[in-house]
Amino acid sequence: MGAGRQAARRGSAAGIRGAGHSNGLHMAAALNPVVDAMLAVRDQQLHIRQWPGARRAVVLVHGLASNCMTWEATACALHAAGHAVVSVDQRGHGRSSKPGSGYGFDEMTADLLELLQQLGIYRPIVAGQSWGGNVVLDLAARHPAAVAGVVLVDGGFIDLQSKPGATWESISAQLTPPALAGIPRAAMQAHLQQAHASWSAAGVQHQLANFETLADGTIRPWLTLERHMLILRALWEQRVSQLYPLVTAPVLLLAATSAAEDAQRLAQKRAEVAAAGAMLRSCQVHWFADTHHDIHVQRPQETAALVLQALTTGFFAAE
Repeated sequence: MGAGRQAARRGSAAGIRGAGHSNGLHMAAALNPVVDAMLAVRDQQLHIRQWPGARRAVVLVHGLASNCMTWEATACALHAAGHAVVSVDQRGHGRSSKPGSGYGFDEMTADLLELLQQLGIYRPIVAGQSWGGNVVLDLAARHPAAVAGVVLVDGGFIDLQSKPGATWESISAQLTPPALAGIPRAAMQAHLQQAHASWSAAGVQHQLANFETLADGTIRPWLTLERHMLILRALWEQRVSQLYPLVTAPVLLLAATSAAEDAQRLAQKRAEVAAAGAMLRSCQVHWFADTHHDIHVQRPQETAALVLQALTTGFFAAE
């Protein structure tokens, strides 16, 4: 563990100096005392961002094809309340290593557990968005003593096999990501600004961090299509109903609805959330109206406030 901590410290100064100058993602150090580091975990390097704090740690896990920067505003709000915070680029994503294999829940959960051990984080609150919610649910089910609470942000209840008439072929065809490589970064930024007019300028930039920007000004996803589909297959095979009874930590479930959402899909989501609430030992559910799937990007302050409320009211153990 000492070697991992040393690697994190060695990477932190370079990370703060070198990361994000071109897109303005970092605040002044006095306002956002974040440490940007590469951490040696299980024969790979995971990119993490750490905020200091004396109160219970919160670990933030992004969704499929996303990146840790999408949690930035939520992390800053939690840090401002005195909590230690860590966000991480999962393997294959963002600035973390991109091995050719190991994209199932066995590996993802093992990465997170080792990360907690490397950083000396004792029983944090673990929060995951979308597929990241399914990852932290898996962690809490396999290692109940490792976490004090779970936050599922429009994810964790995802059960692809429960959808009416679903087959792997139909789901994989439906959820194969669009081909975005080669699009000018400026065009993608304009698209995000138009599609998500209620998002902050920083939120748009954090979403753009899902992509590598090439020398010619075009983008390509950090997560390759092949690895994307490996993760999607693992998500297809996961049955969350088998995990719920194994989770002993309290769960805060945040779910989004929007007017643009298909009525059948919304009914399916409500059924999935209701099943989670019924099968988990301790679960609070909060619905966000008129909100995108990326709740933590669109409504970071409200997301942080609900986590803090769960801590201050005793739903989550505060210390």
